[in-house]
Amino acid sequence: MAKNEELKNGGIFPLGEKNEAFAKYFIGQSYLSMLTNKGVSIANVTFEPGCRNNWHIHHGGGQILLVMAGEGYYQEWGKRAQLLKAGDVVNIPPEVKHWHGATKDSWFVHLAVEVPSENGSNEWLEAVDDDTYHQL
Repeated sequence: MAKNEELKNGGIFPLGEKNEAFAKYFIGQSYLSMLTNKGVSIANVTFEPGCRNNWHIHHGGGQILLVMAGEGYYQEWGKRAQLLKAGDVVNIPPEVKHWHGATKDSWFVHLAVEVPSENGSNEWLEAVDDDTYHQL
């Protein structure tokens, strides 16, 4: 497998399709491969270099990110961004405003695990502006 292909899918799970359903909540191109929705929702999410999602909040159960490949960022509102690499785990509590995505020059792949909860939902907010992102 070519290095670029390896970064795209972490060498394990399918890249998936272009993430058209959620494209309005992302800057740049992402890909989505739902691995399961039985009991817990787990998605393989791949970000092209420079791609990031909008600020958002998980109401109810929160989310866990398992970083599979590449380099990316995770940032909570009012805090510094964290650089993420393969093997990192991010536990996102419910009700915390945050975003995540690739660095400017690397693909980024993570598994997104939705923590089950009654009446859980996502609230999508404003985009991460270019000035904030490019200062990282």
